[in-house]
Amino acid sequence: MISELAAQAGVKVSTIRFYERAGLLPAVKRAANGYREYDLDDARHVRFLRRGQELGFALTELSAFAALTGGAVPASIVTEQALSKVDDIDRRIADLQRTRAALLVIAERPVIDADAACPVVEALGGSLPAALPSTRSL
Repeated sequence: MISELAAQAGVKVSTIRFYERAGLLPAVKRAANGYREYDLDDARHVRFLRRGQELGFALTELSAFAALTGGAVPASIVTEQALSKVDDIDRRIADLQRTRAALLVIAERPVIDADAACPVVEALGGSLPAALPSTRSL
């Protein structure tokens, strides 16, 4: 039953229905009573999709990785996507490290000079030139 799969995978029933409509789950078998019949592989696949999304993967990227099992996607395409994702992850790690350092500054020195920018704002906002050209608008 779909509710059992949802419980095993740690998602809502609506998430499983969404994945089914999007074609991210293989065709499901139906019992004589019309109920969907899922197995442990289905639960594993739903967990893979959900965890991948939590980590910032697009569903199309996850679908490509899942398709590797059946050889449905050329390896060159998956390699390109994988390397692109590695670059994205490296950028995210750098952002998280800057944010972590800023939070540690605040934790070690919770009172910040009123004229200074908050370290977290600086870390998340990035550094900008001292003066922006007047012809450009944000």
